[in-house]
Amino acid sequence: MDIFKTRTYTWWQVALIKITLLFIGIGIGSYWAETFYPIALLLIVIGLVIGIYLAVITLRK
Repeated sequence: MDIFKTRTYTWWQVALIKITLLFIGIGIGSYWAETFYPIALLLIVIGLVIGIYLAVITLRK
């Protein structure tokens, strides 16, 4: 079994993956809110930096 095999997904499969991860994140965040509260700002900054990086890479092409 090769877990690093290259795969191609359709746009709706990618949308399902993103929706699934969104709901998993909401569930984890609501269940362990007091655990993540002290580092919430760090997590937001990391998310923004990665999002900006991906936007710049996408717009360059």
